[in-house]
Amino acid sequence: MASFPIWTSSSETPIPPKPKVERKLSVDPATAAQLEKSLAHRPDKHELIDRNILKDDSVAPALQAAKEKLQRSQLEDKLDQALQARPKPEELVKEGILKETDVPPV
Repeated sequence: MASFPIWTSSSETPIPPKPKVERKLSVDPATAAQLEKSLAHRPDKHELIDRNILKDDSVAPALQAAKEKLQRSQLEDKLDQALQARPKPEELVKEGILKETDVPPV
């Protein structure tokens, strides 16, 4: 690809293109090969979602936090309702589930 000078509108002097910098590898070839081997055996995205390592991204990232907050709130409400609906210790003694001595003092 040919490199052409860039002309600016404020002056007639061209801006020369930046020279390409050759980069050196930051890791040795043995480490790079080991990394490639490890990356080839890593689990896929669906497996990580199934194992609860990654979150399911079926919702836009901007809505992800709101979705999690709503789910947590729904879970808290469900737990509160379950705790309010549980039987009293006296009822459990009456049904023979608890012994009289196992009932905590009021």
